[in-house]
Amino acid sequence: AMCDEFKPIFGELCSKYISEDELYRCASVVIAIGGDGTIINCAKKASAFSKPILGINAGRVAFMAGLESQELEYLDRLIAGDYTVDKRMMLSASIMVENQIMANGAFEIAKNYVKYRYTRSLIRKTNTTDDRILSLIECNNEEVKQENSNKNPTVNSVQRDYMAGEVSKDLTDRYFLPADIVEAHKQGIIHFHDADYFAQHMHNCDLWNLEDMLQNGTVINNTLIEKPHSFATACNICTQIMAQIASNQYGGQTITLTHLAPFVDESRRRIRKEVTRELKPITSDEKYIELITESRVKEEVKRGVQTIQYQINTLLTANGQTPFVSISMYLGEAKDTRTKDDLALIIEEVLKQRIQGVKNEQGQWITPAFPKLLYILEEDNIHEDSKYWYLTELAAKCTAKRMVPDYISEKMMLANKIDKNGDGNCYPCMGCRSFLTPYVNADGKPQYFGRFNQGVVTLNLIDIACSSKKNMDKFWKIFEERLELCHRALRIRHERLKGTISDVAPILWQHGALARLKKGEKIDKLLYGGYSTISLGYVGLWETVYHMTGKKLTEQEGKEFGIEIMKYLNTFTKKWKEAENIDYSLYGTPIESTTYKFAKCLQQRFGIIAGVTDKSYITNSYHVHVTEEIDAFEKLKLESEFQLLSPGGAISYVEVPNMQNNIPAVLSVIKFIYDNIMYAELNTKSDNCQACGYEGEIQIVTDKNGKLVWECPQCRNRDQRKMNVARRTCGYIGTQYWNAGRTQEIKERVMHL
Repeated sequence: AMCDEFKPIFGELCSKYISEDELYRCASVVIAIGGDGTIINCAKKASAFSKPILGINAGRVAFMAGLESQELEYLDRLIAGDYTVDKRMMLSASIMVENQIMANGAFEIAKNYVKYRYTRSLIRKTNTTDDRILSLIECNNEEVKQENSNKNPTVNSVQRDYMAGEVSKDLTDRYFLPADIVEAHKQGIIHFHDADYFAQHMHNCDLWNLEDMLQNGTVINNTLIEKPHSFATACNICTQIMAQIASNQYGGQTITLTHLAPFVDESRRRIRKEVTRELKPITSDEKYIELITESRVKEEVKRGVQTIQYQINTLLTANGQTPFVSISMYLGEAKDTRTKDDLALIIEEVLKQRIQGVKNEQGQWITPAFPKLLYILEEDNIHEDSKYWYLTELAAKCTAKRMVPDYISEKMMLANKIDKNGDGNCYPCMGCRSFLTPYVNADGKPQYFGRFNQGVVTLNLIDIACSSKKNMDKFWKIFEERLELCHRALRIRHERLKGTISDVAPILWQHGALARLKKGEKIDKLLYGGYSTISLGYVGLWETVYHMTGKKLTEQEGKEFGIEIMKYLNTFTKKWKEAENIDYSLYGTPIESTTYKFAKCLQQRFGIIAGVTDKSYITNSYHVHVTEEIDAFEKLKLESEFQLLSPGGAISYVEVPNMQNNIPAVLSVIKFIYDNIMYAELNTKSDNCQACGYEGEIQIVTDKNGKLVWECPQCRNRDQRKMNVARRTCGYIGTQYWNAGRTQEIKERVMHL
């Protein structure tokens, strides 16, 4: 890239022109060629962006220069990272100048000089934050437009959230984070997640306690909400709470349908009284009364489920998007036979309505992004002769049509999520893939609902590998240094929440979602002892292993090195946890837009390395590379070993074609998941072209300018406004398109079935 002031001179000789501020912001180091005047002038600008500067003397004398013109061979050491940084103090002499002018009686000149200084100070204060905010308001900010595949950046509420986010990121960079962490984030060495919300005292994701709020009442907007007396009312209250919670945190939320199931019987008792009263003049036949009662109960369940689905997809939260909600369907949570059967009734209705989908503006049935559905596989639903096998068959049809539900194996979780009582536990993830660790409360009972995650910092493993230049000793040394950098960043996240008073989000901290603290009470006790988790994320294991060993994760030597890396990561989270009583856990990061940023940073720092930095994306967590030819069962079996080493959460997937006419194959994968891996999903295709009505897979093609675009295979429509595309982005479904890196990754995915 070249500074835009040179465009009239060089024209098309340079393919990209950017502002001087943007040039400084993107740079890793500034090289000033000239005398002391040039170097000092550049130093002032470089310091504003916290960039180091190297002066090269091209004049007669340059006391500020680090190199003379005949020493250019030393630039190789700069590129290799073999250098030290000397910190210099910069002093302003403007007041002295002003006083001297006035002392000589030149008052008009002094007045003009004051105006000049004021104008220059305004220019200096105009930073890239202003530019980014203005560009996103006018929909010219490509980075922001493609940052989140479930946000529409042209909508006012989304823009307002993005504007606040830009201010938060600016404050985070300048006030909340030390310079080395800011720089590591900018260079793609680590990723400090959700800086656009970090200025506020907000946490990431949670399993909120719907049972407590429904059974014991809650408060929404200073209005007391008492225990509901029907399933339909309970569903309505549930969605209102979802919207409130989504507006007070930045990550996903999960509820379980088990907490709604008792209200089916509440409705049943009310309906039975009504039916008995209505039929009293006609009949007192109990069988007839029971038949009509159950028919009306099913109608109420249908209306309640419909309320949840449509409320979630039509509500807009304070951050301008649909609440990021996951719904767990776990029969094993039911406390008695009646509740379990009612829960099965709700699950059946949820799956039927999801198969149908929701209508777009043209009235066509499409796949909604939310809620994400989580179906727990257990002995009661995994075998053909199981009582609830019919629900698993329905789930398979739903997956084939709408990409959900995702599947959690009770068998694998009970074997691996062991609490301090020695008992296995099964519970859903928070939102996309973040899992809590086993926890026993003060009453000696396992607890999962009402708990949360404090936040995430992700480590770019590929950067460690490339920085080590394949030297194994250097690799482990850099690895340890980078982990301590992440540790410091995570502690800053923790300290930002520490001291938060419950009043900042009453729905969360005072009225039952996560706690019932008093007004003015601090949330500190919830940050320690395992009640909440804080996550060390990682990405790029595939490329790291390949660069260091020349082997793939699918090869034995590569797999062994990958396992070694995972165990090394876990030794650090364990050490930090024991030392600080903070529940650090390892997390397979679902980078969305960051995949493109990391890929570009790696290319800038290390160039193009075949099989490592030669894509516009990098591989999520421990996943097998999207281009690797491997069958579904082999992939899931291999990745299951790595998933066990990601206690803070991870998900595996298999990419499949349209499976609506091959449900037995879907069921065979589901059964394999139950026996082999804790958490996995099937990525099917479910798109719609509004121009011609085509339903199937919208293709990614390359246009005449080399840009990847979406195209209907039937009518060749390329207008994204006239199509509905749903793709699994990184654990959840995205529907608002993606940046160039993620789009390339989606295009290059191979089929596993």
